[in-house]
Amino acid sequence: MTHTPDTLHTHAVASSEPAAVRHPLDPLTAEELTAGRAILVAAGLLGETVRCAQVLPVEPDKEVVASFAPGDAIERRVHYVLLDVATGVASEAVVSITGNAVVEQLSLSTDQPPYGQPQYLFEEYDRAAEIAKSSPEWRAAMTRRGLADRIELAFCAPLAPGFFGRDDEVGRRVIRSLTFLRDFEEDSPWAHPVEGLIVHIDLTTGSVLRVEDDGDVPVPAASGNYSVDAVGPARTSLKPIEITQPEGPSFHVDGSHVEWENWKFRVGFNAREGLVLNQVSFRDGDEDRPVLHRASVPEMVVPYGDTTSTRFWISYFDAGEYLLGKNANSLALGCDCLGVIHYFDGFVADDHGHPVKIPQVVCMHEEDYGILWKHTDLQGKSEVRRSRRLVVSYFSTIGNYDYGFFWYFYLDGTIQVEAKATGIVFAGAGHPGEANPHAPEIAPGVFAPVHQHLFCARLDVAIDGEDNVLHEVDVVGIPIGEKNPYGNAFTWTSTPLKSEQEAQRLAAPAAGRTWEVQSAHRTNHVGKPTAYRLYPQGGPTLMAQPESTVHGRATFATKHLWGTAFDAAERFPAGDYPNAHQGGAGLPAWTAADRDLDGTDIVLWHVFGPTHVPRPEDWPIMPVDYSGFMLKPHGFLDRNPALDVPEGVTPGATAGGCASTGDAVCNCGH
Repeated sequence: MTHTPDTLHTHAVASSEPAAVRHPLDPLTAEELTAGRAILVAAGLLGETVRCAQVLPVEPDKEVVASFAPGDAIERRVHYVLLDVATGVASEAVVSITGNAVVEQLSLSTDQPPYGQPQYLFEEYDRAAEIAKSSPEWRAAMTRRGLADRIELAFCAPLAPGFFGRDDEVGRRVIRSLTFLRDFEEDSPWAHPVEGLIVHIDLTTGSVLRVEDDGDVPVPAASGNYSVDAVGPARTSLKPIEITQPEGPSFHVDGSHVEWENWKFRVGFNAREGLVLNQVSFRDGDEDRPVLHRASVPEMVVPYGDTTSTRFWISYFDAGEYLLGKNANSLALGCDCLGVIHYFDGFVADDHGHPVKIPQVVCMHEEDYGILWKHTDLQGKSEVRRSRRLVVSYFSTIGNYDYGFFWYFYLDGTIQVEAKATGIVFAGAGHPGEANPHAPEIAPGVFAPVHQHLFCARLDVAIDGEDNVLHEVDVVGIPIGEKNPYGNAFTWTSTPLKSEQEAQRLAAPAAGRTWEVQSAHRTNHVGKPTAYRLYPQGGPTLMAQPESTVHGRATFATKHLWGTAFDAAERFPAGDYPNAHQGGAGLPAWTAADRDLDGTDIVLWHVFGPTHVPRPEDWPIMPVDYSGFMLKPHGFLDRNPALDVPEGVTPGATAGGCASTGDAVCNCGH
């Protein structure tokens, strides 16, 4: 995969690429990645056949961050997952950039229970295709199906294998390959699946373990292309929308540090999680009050509900197996982002440890968001203020799917997280018109299996500090009687979740269930603990049965909420190495200790995302499917923090719009 820079347009603010690291939480730079690689080479750890499967910053202790002052010395460390592609031997190394030394080394037991493999290398995708296409068994299967003349244009998709305890797979670096056809080089292969043809590959030995050739379903012939040339002509009815900020944006950026209205935070980026937000605070008067120490979406699992041999094993971990950040897009103004934009460039390491720049990987801009608040009083006088939000986002492409992760900051103290799933649904082939209880037919002969996209956000909360408590809040009805004589009354319950076992919870939309994180020491002006609430959407959790292997590997996705006591080593909810892992790592292992959550440093893990029963409208490319959650202040502030937002909108709005000129008041309500 290559990343090519997009042209900066005149409406964009220049990309941010700090010349030097100025804060312990700044993301890795190209110079640091180059230095880290040189240290590995000097130590003899990066020989000719050794690759860098994952390269991440080692984040400093919270105490170091809290006490840091500009000008202080900054210790910088990088964590490497190393893989010898000739032997399959894997290890970890921690390099001190500032100390110019390898400071930690650890061997990984990938051939012993519970197994687990390093993340996939980009070069392994091409290698898997070469191994599959050179296999006599695969070529014989293609010939038997009458597809010998289409071998050269075939696309062999490399897919993570899951874990099934097979003797020829356990402890080995395995990948599976499914075959798709193309009519020409630029053709979309996803529309032409070769059903029932699976190649099982050992990447270390470069050998085919076995080839499954099950059935003779015709390959769908209809095009799945979606470019303008393929579907045109484009409609001409849409008129231009201009978004201008003649005085520039309202945010201020200094390196990785962002200030916008009452919000302050730091933008980070790494190869696994992608976008990371640090030190999120909200200004209340003259005080910057902490809300989140660190926030990211560090994992997602995509389990399929099909029983066919071609797909029953599919359960991608798009961060832990493929690396969301390493697969991030370079964003383009007017397409991915619209308005007056500030871009942050990102740096990741390639398979050999060299730095790769992803230009404009994180996009930040403001957008109008309708009415913030409004009232018309008894005298007919109307007061109205318009809402605005700051958007911080990035996109990642993993094979056929594209995922956008959007963090929204609002003027009233709300934070919203939204995942946008789009791209191409993963499809198989079948006989047109046949019934399939696990895969609806979305185009003639094209069947797309039911599946889920279950994201997990990691929220290291810090509501007015690190000493927090967690409550579950439900709205409840009251049986008619002495406490409800007229039958109309209802109330709420607030149940403390004092330990990690108690904090494993499901959403309850009918009860309006939220989870409230309170300060253990600070109260508001009515004497209640200052707090933020997490508002879930409450969709289905993992649909796979408890006996399934994906249930064991993706146990994090069986609950909407987990609460853990902070541990810097606990970063990834399915564990560090979900690839070919037997299961049980991550959240289920950590919470077995049932640590105390009462008045301590708490981390929330929130699972959300769509359960997708594909439809014809999702083909040949899927409109965005939205999912997410909100964090809203609930007694964190003493009153509406957006009372001082000025009335009106940007001067120069056209007549008939929602403009405020002179003494006129905007009454449109849009």
